[in-house]
Amino acid sequence: MPGNGKGSDHASSNGNSNGSGNGKGNSNGSGNGTGTGTGTGTGTGTGKSDGNAAYGSKPFKRSKSHFADRVTADGRDGWPVEAGRYRLVVSRACPWASRAVVSRRLLGLEDALSLAIADPIQDDRSWRFTLDPDGRDPVLGIRYLSEAYDAREKDYPGGVSVPAVVDIPSGRLVTNDFQQITLDFATEWTALHRPGAPDLYPEPLREEIDVVMAGVYRDVNNGVYRAGFATGQSEYESAFHDLFRRLDLLSERLSDRRYLVGDTITEADIRLFTTLVRFDAVYHGHFKCNGFKLAEDPVLWAYAKDLFQTPGFGDTVDFHHIKQHYYRVHTGINPAGLVPVGPDLSGWLTPHHREELGGRPFGDGTPPGPVPPAEEVPPTGRPEPLH
Repeated sequence: MPGNGKGSDHASSNGNSNGSGNGKGNSNGSGNGTGTGTGTGTGTGTGKSDGNAAYGSKPFKRSKSHFADRVTADGRDGWPVEAGRYRLVVSRACPWASRAVVSRRLLGLEDALSLAIADPIQDDRSWRFTLDPDGRDPVLGIRYLSEAYDAREKDYPGGVSVPAVVDIPSGRLVTNDFQQITLDFATEWTALHRPGAPDLYPEPLREEIDVVMAGVYRDVNNGVYRAGFATGQSEYESAFHDLFRRLDLLSERLSDRRYLVGDTITEADIRLFTTLVRFDAVYHGHFKCNGFKLAEDPVLWAYAKDLFQTPGFGDTVDFHHIKQHYYRVHTGINPAGLVPVGPDLSGWLTPHHREELGGRPFGDGTPPGPVPPAEEVPPTGRPEPLH
């Protein structure tokens, strides 16, 4: 999402940011740790205060990765997997950060990797911890995520993005490589997975998963931003057509299979879900992605509802945070900052009938347990239960 002064989270650079983006994925963003990738980081990046108002007035471009260290089992980048050592900083508004929240929950990493949730509303220093007592993260002791960036690289000029993994003892940012973080959760953090954790990146299917994720990243995950922050009609229409062409292909693919690759949930499903769950609430109107609503495509709507109702997906989604962030922070495309009342969220809890296609959500594993009480989404962010 777009930036403010120093820049923020995961969306685009407005042309003058070094960015803080993802990076180590392959060139189309699906990455498995090789290649260059293109990143998340965003914002105006020079400390100027034009920030959010710049979105929609400057060319959209994702920045390349800046902090792409990896937390691995062998610690080859100097950051070994270790329970309790790191803190995952996210915004529930951010689709890229939400991937990490879903993955962490499905794999049962809650006790090994603590979670910090930033306020969806940013000021000119970007992501802040104003949801916490005294406006300070209780574990890292900082008011702004940018402080962890500065601890890693003093006077870092680029965007401040989530998700971010921070080393608790030193207070330094380790990585904000959103493409690689979740793949490493699945493949490098295995010693800390819960019993019954699913294999979200199964080795026999990785090539197919990467191909599917590449198209999803280019045309859907990134495509909604290309449309929403377009500065010219042709630029917007190109992104629009790419997006809905890809959604049509995905709908066709999912018409006779429950999940994108294989018969279980994989990383590919996580990456598509975090965009689909925001589609009607923000992308359809706010980003002018109005070819159709998600709820108007029977296949994609049923697929998204199936995942939403699967433990580990919908129980991480906060629609209140999502709407507050997009509509109030993106002042370049929503100057008045008005937040829509709709859409009706009750449909997310209606029957989807996708189980008729077979499939085993967790493979040979089991669903995750209850959400830790401190991480429960407040009622204001959830659909009301059906009676």
